[in-house]
Amino acid sequence: MQLAFPDAIYLVDAIQGGAMLIQACKPALESSYITKVIHDCKRDSEALYFQFGIKLNNVVDTQIAYSLIEEQEGRKRLLDDYISFVGLLADPRYCGISYLEKEEVRFLLRQDPNFWTYRPLSEQMVRAAADDVRFLLYIYYKMMEKLNQQSLWYLAVRGALYCRCFCINDNNFADWPPLPPIPDNLIVDGNAPEEEILSVLDVPPGKMGRVIGRRGASILSIKESCNAEILIGGDKGPPDKVFIIGPVKQVRKAEAMLRGKMMDVYY
Repeated sequence: MQLAFPDAIYLVDAIQGGAMLIQACKPALESSYITKVIHDCKRDSEALYFQFGIKLNNVVDTQIAYSLIEEQEGRKRLLDDYISFVGLLADPRYCGISYLEKEEVRFLLRQDPNFWTYRPLSEQMVRAAADDVRFLLYIYYKMMEKLNQQSLWYLAVRGALYCRCFCINDNNFADWPPLPPIPDNLIVDGNAPEEEILSVLDVPPGKMGRVIGRRGASILSIKESCNAEILIGGDKGPPDKVFIIGPVKQVRKAEAMLRGKMMDVYY
């Protein structure tokens, strides 16, 4: 786990003696008063939850923030076109630097999935781990200057939903912190932004192929019809579940369409 502060970066090695240190970080990671800046928090949150029982909270996800700023400025994001961290670093509005070593590390990881388990960490591994967080605070401040009040609320809500997305439990997330309420200044004449929710659908055995469709055609058509994020479990997540995040009406619409795909019968 990497922790970046204005004056230092700390690498906490959970494999070699760092589990106790990560537990020591639990109050801060779960705090509603300390902001955590992460790029694409879903898998990090999943790992912290299942490996250490940590419920990541009060996260500013720079991937979500990027999409919200694009929407504010009138640029429509293509389906499944999520900004990578390398792409975010390269964007001159936020950082404007290349991160070639990240691509090298990804290549090494594809060659050897155990790359990050080797100890001691090489100089390249230390640099790559540190560089993953080195510029996040700078990017965070740049983004905060651009986001309006409504986008800031969406950022908080979606960050909370993404944190719990893959953290499946039996109590429907009842032990997680409540979602941020709609600020009073966003309620005008009784009208307020629509609430956003997370829905988790169980996919019956043998039906995931119908949900996804050939080359992803089915799931893509549902995404095109609904203003909601639809995430599929896979190698790193629950393989029999579909996760939907978005405004209530759009999530319900996506649920109905997905259930329809599960019931399709072909002759």
